[in-house]
Amino acid sequence: MLPATRDALVERLAEYETLVEVGIGHRTDVAAALSRRARVTATDVHDRPVPDGVAFVRDDVAEPRSDVYADADAVYSLNCPPELHRPLRAVARDHGADCLFTTLGGDGPAVAADPETLPGETLYVPSSGPGGGAFGGRA
Repeated sequence: MLPATRDALVERLAEYETLVEVGIGHRTDVAAALSRRARVTATDVHDRPVPDGVAFVRDDVAEPRSDVYADADAVYSLNCPPELHRPLRAVARDHGADCLFTTLGGDGPAVAADPETLPGETLYVPSSGPGGGAFGGRA
């Protein structure tokens, strides 16, 4: 990820005090930078090493552990595949958290979402339109 893109994502997500990153994979730079400004928990279906300051919980957002998301102000996912857009939105909604995500390559959002243009990236926030929910704004 380009530094300007990472910095823009961090700046936007740092508006929240407590975040859960879903599907951290091997790209930990955003979570690492955020952890200096907010409380970050990363999840993945596989055990993953995470930077100091980032908590890790093995979890599947399609069958989420409620305790992982209970205190989150926002749930986000980077390069989120379309099949996880609905579960991501649902877990955020169920816990009263905002939901934000980026997509893979040319994929569009699989849920009604409003785009936010950032340098080098589009961040999606599920909307209250069809298939959306009444959540997902700024903190």
